[in-house]
Amino acid sequence: MARNICADCRQCRREGQKLFLKGERCVTKKCAMERRPVPPGQHALARHKNSEYNMQLREKQKAKRAYGVLEKQFREYYERAEAQKGVTGENMLAMLEKRLDNVVYRMGIGASRKMARQIVNHGHILVNGKRVDIPSYQVKLGDEISVRETSRDNALFKELRGAKITMPKWVVFDTENFVGKIADNPKRDDIDLNINEQLIVELYSK
Repeated sequence: MARNICADCRQCRREGQKLFLKGERCVTKKCAMERRPVPPGQHALARHKNSEYNMQLREKQKAKRAYGVLEKQFREYYERAEAQKGVTGENMLAMLEKRLDNVVYRMGIGASRKMARQIVNHGHILVNGKRVDIPSYQVKLGDEISVRETSRDNALFKELRGAKITMPKWVVFDTENFVGKIADNPKRDDIDLNINEQLIVELYSK
């Protein structure tokens, strides 16, 4: 299976902002963006022409890296979003938010999207009582998301029980019972990533 093998911290430095790819480390002084907030590479500080295309490309790369999606799949999200009613960019972000790995991250079950993807891959998550091990699985309004009962004593979830977690209002999760729900569809205001999705739409619509 294809995957992005670029170091997480280099990705954040390349995009010039925190993408929270390493969970809790990203909010500490150990974060690479705190210690060295410049792009990686020998010519990191060299001046580059900030063309319209470059700005559009950077927004696309930022979104891909934040959600851990490769180019082919990301393009498919755009095409599906374009075919829907409403604003294409917002539709696309909503679909990315409704990926199961992102939902597991948003509920606080995984400290980062990368960790959440591993949790899903290893079969720890149930959707409406059935095991789902596909990170890209699209959840729907009203779906129940839970941690498998046999997985709850796993070290991965030891600190989760009873924890106070800040999560977007479109998801709810009971950390005592390891059960959550999709309470609403994600709106643009619910998405805290600093992404200009319209630039991505302009890039793909050329």
